[in-house]
Formats: sequence, C-alpha cells, structure tokens
Amino acid sequence: MTTAPRSSAPSGSTSPRTRTEVVLPGLVAPDGLVVRSVPLAAPAAGRVVVEVGATGVSFAEQQMRRGKYYDQPAFPFVPGYDLVGTVVATGPGVADDLRGRRVAAVTGTGGWASHVEVDAADALPVPDGLDPAAVETVLVNGVTAWQMLHDVARVPASGTVLVLGANGGVGSTLVQLARHAGLRVLGTAAPRHHALLRRLGAEVLDAADPALHEQVDTLAPDGVDAVFDHVGGAGIRRSWRHVGRRGVLVSYGTAATKDASGPAQLPVLLLFARLAVWNAVPDGRRATFYNFWAGRRRAERFRARQHTAFAAVAALLASGDLVPQIAARFPLEEAARALALAESRTVAGKVVLTPTSTAR
Repeated sequence: MTTAPRSSAPSGSTSPRTRTEVVLPGLVAPDGLVVRSVPLAAPAAGRVVVEVGATGVSFAEQQMRRGKYYDQPAFPFVPGYDLVGTVVATGPGVADDLRGRRVAAVTGTGGWASHVEVDAADALPVPDGLDPAAVETVLVNGVTAWQMLHDVARVPASGTVLVLGANGGVGSTLVQLARHAGLRVLGTAAPRHHALLRRLGAEVLDAADPALHEQVDTLAPDGVDAVFDHVGGAGIRRSWRHVGRRGVLVSYGTAATKDASGPAQLPVLLLFARLAVWNAVPDGRRATFYNFWAGRRRAERFRARQHTAFAAVAALLASGDLVPQIAARFPLEEAARALALAESRTVAGKVVLTPTSTAR
C-alpha cells in the first residue's frame, strides 16, 4: 500500500486540522491502496465531523476495488461504507451539545479515514460503554439483517430460515437475530466455521457439499419460511426451490458474479428479471431483493427506519444477546492487509479498521 506525502497542518487550533484517509485510486490490488494526509475543513451547515473509532471492510469495498459495485463513484475515492466514532466539530445549525457524543453513520463511501464529515441527521446515537469495533459489526450488517428478517421476511413464530454464508458479517448477525426471535436456523458455511455457528444456534451445512440441497430438503421437507441469499448467480434457482408455501426468498447480493466480465449492473439486472418472473407465478411465494438504500428519497422515513433497526440491534449488543463477530482488527494505515484478509474468504465475522489516533 502506497503512502502519499503528508500535508502540513495549520497551527493555533485544538480542533482537528488534517485527516488521514485511504484512497482507492483505480482498479488495483489491495496493496495499491494509497494512504495520505489532507487538510480537514470545518463542517458545512447541518453537518458534523466525526473522529472515527472504527470502520469496516465489507463486500461493497471488495466489489468497488474491482469496479463492480452497482453505483460506486468514479475513481479515485475514499471507500468505507460505515463508521463509529465521536463528534468533534459541528457546523452551523447543529446543536453544540452534539459535540462529544458517540455516534454511528452509514456513508456508502468515505468511511476509511480518521475524521469524516456527515450530515448531523444521519448520526445514529451509540449507547455508552460499547466497543466501537463491536458496534461496527452491527451497523450496516445489523441494520441489514434486522430489516431483512423483521421488515421484509416477517417469518412466523417458530418458523425455519436458511441463511447462506452464515459465517459472514450479515450472515452471523442474521443467525443470532433469528435465534433470538425463536426461529430455527439452517446455515451454510465452510467446515472451519461450523463450530462457531453451532455456538450461535444454527444447524450447520457444508456450503461446498455436492449434496447440500438434498440435505436441506431432508431437514425441511416442506421448504423453509425464508431463504437469505447473498450469492446470486445461477445458484439463486436452488434457493428458490427451498422456499416453502407462503415463504419468501430474500436476495441481497450477487457474490457469485464478483469476478464476472462486463458491466457491473448486468448481474443485478438479470437477477431482478428472474425475481420478477417468479413473483408473476401465483403460488403464494415471494421473491424480493433487499437494498439498504431503498426509499432514501423519502429522507425522514428512511432515517426513521434506520434509527429503529440500529437501536434494536445496539440494545441486543449492549445486553449481550447479540455477540459481535470481529474477524480481525487493523490500524487504518494497514487497510491493504485488512482488505486482502476480507477477500480471502477465510474469516468469520467482520474485518475492522481502527484509526491510529483512537486505536491506542
């Protein structure tokens, strides 16, 4: 990973004047990321500067590195889907008492930095006493899992769900939320993750077993109430086969096509078309695609839904009912190593970056 020259910081102020950031300059390997220090401007009206305590490596950044994320910005840019930290500066129109508050925010991009400016209305309050890295594991992952389970799937009490990639950040959170709701969980993962998932309460299946789908049929002969599928690709047809009467397939990614050639939008559009065809058949089953950003044009309602879901998972984290799955922690400056590890597909949970200033 390349380190760019550092800019000189203006003196005479106790407020942060520079920030460290990790830049994705183009279609590069993980070691092509660039770390640099740049001036930090005062926040604009309605916005705050957050000193980042933790940010994460998600599948989105892995796709962005390949230029394959559906709506990623043009290169170069700072990746980083979400963050947890402390407000250190407020812009005009923002209450001064927000300064010093611990918050979380979903940014889409820009989170891989020591300080990040966000809209004050997007700052989610973080309960006291929680490790920022632990909170990071249940920010986008937790909101996604909560909304898919409770708002989209709406699985009946004592129902059964199938979670593909149950060892991942979203998957391991889904397993825990579903078990907390009293549901039976079938989860797929590589054998090295089976012990962990059993501790979380899942009935575990080897994701690479050629007889996987026959095993699911044996365990749930009438089908399951919900399948959560982040894989997409040709395998989505097998997921649909496991959906029982009045059940739902919740698709939330296209991991199987991450290295496919062609436009980044094509796999998603093909998936949408397939889901639409299935929904046109009046057999009582549903197929849907979960998009974290759906409905954001209605900003007030979108933020309210985020606040509700995050508050719920943060409360479960604080009570110990939700156990954070932290795969590894790296200083921000070692983002290249963190990204390479996340892409290795050998870890359970989330790889977390901790900016040096807050990790010590």
